[in-house]
Amino acid sequence: MAFSTQGPDAHDEPLAEINVTPFVDVVLVLLIIFMITAGVFDFGLEIDVPQTREIAASQKEYPFVNITADGKVFYNTEPIGVNDIADRIVADFHGEQGQTPGVFVRADKATPWEVISPIVEQCGAAKIAVQMVTKPLEHNPNRGAP
Repeated sequence: MAFSTQGPDAHDEPLAEINVTPFVDVVLVLLIIFMITAGVFDFGLEIDVPQTREIAASQKEYPFVNITADGKVFYNTEPIGVNDIADRIVADFHGEQGQTPGVFVRADKATPWEVISPIVEQCGAAKIAVQMVTKPLEHNPNRGAP
């Protein structure tokens, strides 16, 4: 037996309202999951950068040039030729007036210098600020100063 909230003269029309509360709950849970896992994934490329002394973190938003141990070069995660890097950085630069374009070079510690040096040279010739990505040395307070 069906109950109606309208009077006895009401037509039997289907109710076309959708309860969106469960949908919103699922979307919010997925949003939280993506926000938590976004910080976990740095890049899809496995690059073991060398360790150096502890340095200050940079707040600049530069693209990454990633170089694997076997010498493959990527602009962020997209493969790119060595001769195309400087042009691509300048074309993608969206900085303020007077600000110079820049790039983070993230090379594996086993990468030969013959692969890294042409990239640094081309960026320098194009007036692009180059910053090398490294890992800070692990500081052990029991061992003393590194």
